[in-house]
Amino acid sequence: MLIDAYGIAAFVILFGVFTLLGYYGTRFRKGNMNLLSEWGLAGRRLGPYLAWFLIGADVFTAYTFVAVPSLAYASGSTAFFAVPYVAITFAIAMLTMPRLWNVSKKKGYVTSSDFVRDRFNSRTLSILLAITGVVSLLPYIALQIAGMQAVLTIMLYGLSNAQLVSEIALIVAFILLAATTFTSGLRGATLGAVFKDALIFLTVIVVILVGVTAYGGFGNAFAAIAAAKGTGASPWSSLPAAAVPSFFTLFVGSALALYLYPHIINGSLSATSPKTLRRTLAWLPLYSVGLGLLALFGILIYAVPGALAIVQSTGNGLLTVPAMVVTMLPGWLAGICLLGIFIGGMVPAAIMAIAGANLLARNVVREFKPKMTPQGETRLAKWISAALKFIALGFVFVAPLTYAIQLQLLGGIIILQVLPAVFLGLYTDKLDWKPVTLGWAAGLIVGIYLVLLANNFGPLKASAAPTPWGLVYIGVISVIVNILITVIGSWLVRQMGMFRAGSIKESDFAAA
Repeated sequence: MLIDAYGIAAFVILFGVFTLLGYYGTRFRKGNMNLLSEWGLAGRRLGPYLAWFLIGADVFTAYTFVAVPSLAYASGSTAFFAVPYVAITFAIAMLTMPRLWNVSKKKGYVTSSDFVRDRFNSRTLSILLAITGVVSLLPYIALQIAGMQAVLTIMLYGLSNAQLVSEIALIVAFILLAATTFTSGLRGATLGAVFKDALIFLTVIVVILVGVTAYGGFGNAFAAIAAAKGTGASPWSSLPAAAVPSFFTLFVGSALALYLYPHIINGSLSATSPKTLRRTLAWLPLYSVGLGLLALFGILIYAVPGALAIVQSTGNGLLTVPAMVVTMLPGWLAGICLLGIFIGGMVPAAIMAIAGANLLARNVVREFKPKMTPQGETRLAKWISAALKFIALGFVFVAPLTYAIQLQLLGGIIILQVLPAVFLGLYTDKLDWKPVTLGWAAGLIVGIYLVLLANNFGPLKASAAPTPWGLVYIGVISVIVNILITVIGSWLVRQMGMFRAGSIKESDFAAA
């Protein structure tokens, strides 16, 4: 094994602390956990610091810890699209989330589909977008599971029965996660987010320091890449001209998608006020610094022969950061850092499952069972949140692990189709539910078909389609189709006198 008994002990003991924090959530800022707004939104009582950790946990996920470094290791500079994506998405959030918070507080909304139902006076559209949100979360949760698997793979590396032990450990971890989420909801996830972020920032700092001081840093890494790949090393040192359209549309599309995800909206609505939310959003770009450093780990690994040998021998790029941790750090510190990566998948998975459960219980099941009590709605959401975690396990096998970032990009293609209803709906009442629904359907059909075509109807390895301008992220193509149909169709509906207005007024968006 690559990690000693001290490392395993540190991992297990701190995992116990993490689990206890999850259960303690029921006593943290107590509320009636039989109400969905309390269980699923922490009673809208998170101040700027806790909201910063919670929303940061939504953004700083296994996508950041393992998928982006894996892509940088495999493909080079293209992986750094994540840095401008995270940097600009908070500007989008500033324009949309405080406005959504205001109307949600006044109307008692828990989800974005609650807003859509009243904005467009359409139960059908609300249900369809709720299901879309849940489906978009499944590959994202699967990415968190893939990150957790990478940690267990490294910890059990060399054992003859490593796969069986890893599967058992993963199941146990998810049972504990489901139990803590069931009891404490978003409060427990928030406390876990604080704990997780402390460990992750520790990991980033120590790996960078050791990499620079003991392994020659990035100069040695680029020299090793040049020696190993020869003329093929250019994608690691600069962005090829042919990759510019893909790079640009990836970060723009991803930035537009992030604050449409149910778990991100969930975190935003949990803040105490719009002012709190704005302060939180203003500080969140700090996370883009950490993300940039983690992306650089995919380059730095070429200067760490032991870690590079592990990744190359397994063919699993997701092991990039975990392999560097165990080969560069003493056992006890490696155990602590590995736990940070491990719960870096668990915490976002919990928040995503809560958000998906809110949508299914409130915006799908309750639409067909309108007499369901608030207590029954919350109880159903708790069970759905547990089920979603295990359903997502199946998505882990869709994509080769080195390209696991494609799981998140697939989720982005799906969730972008709610953009006209949510983002445009926050600023205009001129859209009609019928063309919005038609645009949603067209965007999904175009997006899914292009994904299948880009991958030759095989395993998921690509999320960009060829165009006259080069490869373009499919999410951008599909949402443009969606917006055009929505806007033009709504104009035609109004011209024909068939427009149906919703019940939300402009004054509902004003601060209380």
